[in-house]
Amino acid sequence: MEYRNDAALEFLATRRSHPPKLLQGPAPDRDELQELLTLAARAPDHGKLEPWRFVILGRGILDRLQPILRQEVLADGQDEAAADKAASAFASPVIVAVISSPVDSAKIPQWEQVLSAGAVCLGLVNAALASGWGAAWLTGFAAINQDFARSHLGLKEGEKIAGLVHIGTRGNPPPERPRPDIAAKTSWLE
Repeated sequence: MEYRNDAALEFLATRRSHPPKLLQGPAPDRDELQELLTLAARAPDHGKLEPWRFVILGRGILDRLQPILRQEVLADGQDEAAADKAASAFASPVIVAVISSPVDSAKIPQWEQVLSAGAVCLGLVNAALASGWGAAWLTGFAAINQDFARSHLGLKEGEKIAGLVHIGTRGNPPPERPRPDIAAKTSWLE
């Protein structure tokens, strides 16, 4: 095919998220992050509504939020292991919170706008990986707990975290994981 991009196809066939525990410093600098965000924003966006935004969590704020996050997980009734796990996720060199921020639209349903924010998350992970960084898209307590998100990440009414994209220097390669059986997941209607 005339427009086939073998390098892009090879990237997609071999891409692998890098769990935060495998990420190291340094993180991308502001200019590098700006480029990654620009690439991520090329996501599908029916109606050109831009129903998402970014909050960058640098190392300083992550250090301040780790003990707060740990305490809030405990206050939520979860055990020490859950609190430690939640706090350890904030050890990444930098985290980009992709905020789903739907807008009122008579034509574009809210669920489609939320999908656009999800596409931005995947675009950001892929842009980071293609640029040589390690990256992973996660959620967890900080993303799911609306009180934490509003109090500490500045979410407004009607907004939710679509993903916390962890980015840093690649450490050890992540182990491969089982992939879906595409034939079992596919139906053909002809």
